[in-house]
Amino acid sequence: MTTLADDLPLAARLARRELRGGLNGFKIFLACLLLGVAAIAGVGSLSQAMLQGLNNDARALLGGEMELRLIHQAANEDQLAYLREHTTRLSETTDLRAMARTPDGFAGESRRTLVELKGVDGAYPLYGRVGVKPAQPLDTALGRTDGTWGALVDPAVLNKLGLAVGDPLRLGELTYEIRGTVTREPDRAARAFTLGPRVLVRHQSLAATGLVRPGSLVYHHYRLDLPEGVDQAAFKQRLTARFPEAGWRIRGLDNAAPGISRFVERVTLFMTLVGLTSLLVGGVGVANAVKAYLDGKRATIATFKCLGAPARLVFFTYLAQVLVLALLGIGLGLVLGAAIPLVGGPILANRLNFDVAVGLYWQPLAIATAFGLLTTLAFTLWPLARAQGIPAAALFRDVVAQQTARVPVWAWLATAASALALAGLAVLNANDRWFALGFVAAAAGALLAFRLAAAGVIWLARKAPRARRPGLRLAVTNLHRPGAPTGSVVMSLGLGLTVLVAIALIEGNLQRQVTEQMPDQAPGFYFIDIQSDQLDAFKRTVRDFEGVQEVNSVPMLRGRIVKVDGTPVSEATIPEDVRWVFQGDRGITWARTPPDNARIVNGSWWPADYSGRPLMSLDAEVARKVGLQPGDTITVNVLGRNIQAEIANWRAVEWSDLQINFVMMFSPGMLSNAPQSHIATVQMDAAREAALEKAVSAQFPNVSAIRVKDVLERVGDILGNIALAVRSTASITVLAGTFVLAGAIAAGHRRRIYDSVVLKVLGATKRDVTGAFLLEYGLLGLVTAAIAAAIGTLAAWIVMTEVMDGAFAVLPMAIAGTVVAATAVTLAFGFAGTWRALQQKAAPLLRNE
Repeated sequence: MTTLADDLPLAARLARRELRGGLNGFKIFLACLLLGVAAIAGVGSLSQAMLQGLNNDARALLGGEMELRLIHQAANEDQLAYLREHTTRLSETTDLRAMARTPDGFAGESRRTLVELKGVDGAYPLYGRVGVKPAQPLDTALGRTDGTWGALVDPAVLNKLGLAVGDPLRLGELTYEIRGTVTREPDRAARAFTLGPRVLVRHQSLAATGLVRPGSLVYHHYRLDLPEGVDQAAFKQRLTARFPEAGWRIRGLDNAAPGISRFVERVTLFMTLVGLTSLLVGGVGVANAVKAYLDGKRATIATFKCLGAPARLVFFTYLAQVLVLALLGIGLGLVLGAAIPLVGGPILANRLNFDVAVGLYWQPLAIATAFGLLTTLAFTLWPLARAQGIPAAALFRDVVAQQTARVPVWAWLATAASALALAGLAVLNANDRWFALGFVAAAAGALLAFRLAAAGVIWLARKAPRARRPGLRLAVTNLHRPGAPTGSVVMSLGLGLTVLVAIALIEGNLQRQVTEQMPDQAPGFYFIDIQSDQLDAFKRTVRDFEGVQEVNSVPMLRGRIVKVDGTPVSEATIPEDVRWVFQGDRGITWARTPPDNARIVNGSWWPADYSGRPLMSLDAEVARKVGLQPGDTITVNVLGRNIQAEIANWRAVEWSDLQINFVMMFSPGMLSNAPQSHIATVQMDAAREAALEKAVSAQFPNVSAIRVKDVLERVGDILGNIALAVRSTASITVLAGTFVLAGAIAAGHRRRIYDSVVLKVLGATKRDVTGAFLLEYGLLGLVTAAIAAAIGTLAAWIVMTEVMDGAFAVLPMAIAGTVVAATAVTLAFGFAGTWRALQQKAAPLLRNE
């Protein structure tokens, strides 16, 4: 009896001899592995390149080695003196929104647009460079010449206002000269959503515009360089201790672009899981390819076993062959994946405004290799073990009479270990491990559901009444015949189609809310930065304007939560889906009576004449998820002062109507006396919106008008772009399923030839045979699409109602498109396989039989 040590060299020699036959039967095997590995390697490499680029450009993205940000009010003289004394360089910039317009009488009728205005000092930028067209020094572009300040604008400003370089531009009460366009702004990377294009001016000129007033929504940024050897963390501690209630938000180089970093990490997680999904779908194709290959080697395996070859020799011979081919597919996938940053890097660099560090990153390539190998083992150990467990005689008749082979216990354990290792790698490699764990569970559930669905289809086809039409009878019978591709097609193609159906329905429902439901409820305008001494005059102007139906206004400030029930935010446990409330500055207001568009669900509102310690009304969803009850406290920094407020009640807020709502509403008292501006909404006839915008900006130059229709269109465009990217990414899974479909049809090619020859000998024409086979694939495509539509609709309903707390509607056209596409793809591949089979001559096959 030979030992394992004797069998392995012999298995290697036999495998090498088998490989001399080329890749026949393994092309789909290679394609499935290549696609999944390339997706994972490419996403990982591009992610590493982006994160490395962020790290390399951290100073330029942040604007310095450290950034301090204040809202509403600038740093006082004591704070500025401290910063100048303890830093080597200091730069101050100011950000706000404003209405830019053409001066009265210039180039006909006055035109206006909302812009993102930024005032910069002479030290800006500390790092990086501002791209200016035509090229010129920043001092020349923004400086004061002959009494007129210069401005640089986004090209969109020129397009919207019909202006050119050299023309005047009015901001507030000051007229600037446009001296060029901004092509690059080093510290403005990846702002996903803005309400208007950029305008760059000198910081010193803003006072003359009248736009910066007490309570105005103005962001003051202080970028600084530290002396050599000064630790950032230690400097931050000293700064906080020196000015404990300054209220500034401090960022260092380790948090230069948090929004981009989170975006990259989440996209990487999503794309990696999509790549893994395509690998899992491709795994079905891998298993089919191995099974089909072993079916074609029945005579060879039977000969081995008849000559006394032990079962393990057969197993290791073909395992070695499979692993060699797997390494080839993985290698090709790694080459393709490593090249993705070379193509995608420059595109993203222009889009995100920072340089992507293109290079070769070994970690994502190693992870992709591990995913590819584990997928190969998880899906090939079973057919390999099954082949070695079937007696030699049974191998000759296995295609028509499936033999139940006793699969060894070690094969069960090895397959389970490979699957668990694959799941473990997916979870451990993810930044959000709970999300990855949920994905693994969902993927396992989906594969099981489709396997059961495939078994149900086969059972129904077997139990279906005998059809009178021969073609239909043959098509139904082929769905449950031995070796039918029904199971693999339903599992693989169905999973990809389910993803597309779910994405299409989620996108459709979101777009429906933004473009249909929200506009019916939303106001026509938001007006911001209305000063307290302007409020009455503003309301009179708007209410007397033709077409206005309703005007609502509330006071508004900005504040940042610093403590939750006495615990600093940095130490508190905040759920991910409400963390946005605690990470930045939030709009806040005060009120004497409850708002009309919210209801109290826990606790009670304060009296209208209340003047005691600060109380707060908190959004019910935030309070519930953080675990806050009436009586607990939240400390908010407003205008450099920490205000501890006791939670008096929860409010159920309907955010989708786009009316004025706040996460936090305070009782009157302390905030009512603070410097503040007002925000107003106006419900009006859409045909008169432009005229109202012109009238308000003419009378109140400091007030900015935000047209809700424009914002919704912008949101709709962003949703559309995101949906396109998601659909394109998810199409990788569908492509993998298509490969599996092609492999399943290719695996049954010999059977198709045999069936077509027999049918033609019995008198059937090519048209009859083609019709029967196409009917089979049409039924298979329709059934797969129907199952995918049902499961995808269920998944979309869960996401919309449970995750997004939104309304859900079934969109028949989105589902119909998927059904038609699935049926067309299945028919196309089925026709290709059928046509090839019909070209075979009957005589050679009959002679061989």
